[in-house]
Amino acid sequence: MWVAAVLLVVVVGSVVFNFFTPWWFGEVASNWGSIDDTVLLTLWVCGVVFILVGLFLVFSVYKYRFRQGARARYEPENARLELWLTVGTTLGVVAMLAPGLVVWDEFIRVPAEASEMEVFGEQWRWRYRLPGTDGKLGTTDIRNVSTRNPFGLNDDDPTGLDDVLIQSPEIHIPVNVPVKALLRSKDVLHDFFVPAFRVKMDLVPGMVTYFWFTPTKLGEFEILCAEYCGSSHYLMRGVVHVDQLDEYQIWLESQPTYAEMLAGARPSNRDITAGRTVAETNGCLACHSLDGSQVVGPTWQGLWGRRERLIDGSVVTVDEAYVRKSIVNPAAQIVDGFAPVMLSYELPEDDMQTLLAFLRSTVSVTSVPAASGLEDVGEALAQSQGCLACHSLDGTKGVGPTWQGLWGRMEDLTDGSTVAVDAAYFKESIEYPNAKVVKGFAPVMLPYQFTDQEIEALIAYAVERLAAP
Repeated sequence: MWVAAVLLVVVVGSVVFNFFTPWWFGEVASNWGSIDDTVLLTLWVCGVVFILVGLFLVFSVYKYRFRQGARARYEPENARLELWLTVGTTLGVVAMLAPGLVVWDEFIRVPAEASEMEVFGEQWRWRYRLPGTDGKLGTTDIRNVSTRNPFGLNDDDPTGLDDVLIQSPEIHIPVNVPVKALLRSKDVLHDFFVPAFRVKMDLVPGMVTYFWFTPTKLGEFEILCAEYCGSSHYLMRGVVHVDQLDEYQIWLESQPTYAEMLAGARPSNRDITAGRTVAETNGCLACHSLDGSQVVGPTWQGLWGRRERLIDGSVVTVDEAYVRKSIVNPAAQIVDGFAPVMLSYELPEDDMQTLLAFLRSTVSVTSVPAASGLEDVGEALAQSQGCLACHSLDGTKGVGPTWQGLWGRMEDLTDGSTVAVDAAYFKESIEYPNAKVVKGFAPVMLPYQFTDQEIEALIAYAVERLAAP
């Protein structure tokens, strides 16, 4: 008897909870409200089945409970019951499947007037590409992807020269204009998901998948990766800004094209950031520290221009020739005190150039000539330690707050308080980054251990070059 009562409470409680649950869809911000309709239809069909099955269990447990001396009736089959179950199941599946197929047919039928936008996913970031003045996207080949050609554009295709390249995880689109999203992956499976738009689609290596949507509301909407893609999957986020058409055009005209990138019209720290990425993706930083600590190989702190004593007693200066030779033939010139365990690497020339740029920037306070200003040392540290990969210098929103106008700025924190960016806050945010997190940003930064001199240099850089107007 008590089992039947518990089952009845579970059924009734589940139904009541679904009517009063605080968790529900947010307001739809695109033309795909029909996707909500199909989900609700599925919920109703499954809900009715759940109630019927649950009540049937309650009835069965109560009616056929144990009675002394009672015997079960042998009934190997029941044609009438089987007919009802087959017909009912078929109708339920059709009721759920048919509307979904109708919506799917609309989902892949792109309107002729839709503009194109490419979404390029890689571990663990989003990039975007938009057509230039010719209205066409240039052709690509994944084999062309490098730090200097992050989208793999074909250089012999002139239609790609005016393509607008968005390296930020944030993208702008105009309101009430249909958009066809072309999806490519550089490495593994990803899934581009904008919950407010009710759109999501896998990015499959070697394929170009697509869908379309029309944003119907102004604002900022979160982009997520909905397919597990590695250890930092949770960081693969972005933002889509839906603007009025005139505001969108102003933003679009300020973005760089592929031709401008080829001409070198890029921030000076981009090669350094790209070089760090090369070092990380090839496992260099697993054996070479950036903070002076000794691991498997020599530290990279203050590496460039340093004189190293080799195991044969000779001394060598770390320059481009030495670095290239040490990558291709690492056993040729082994630094004294280290074992010859490194494997040979063959890097594309583009990757080699950016890695060299990164190595040139790996300076410490003590390795910089005295003539250098302290703010120069701080800038080099910010570049070499990857600060500028998450904090922009031009006001754009990245993983962390922008450093444009940083020093002296008032920041709202997640706990509701406000703090001024001064030396104490700056130092605390480096050593204990989750102690005071700026509102609107996730607590994803890892703590850094700098020397007092290095922190002093970073503060000098912030005071001299990042002061609020």
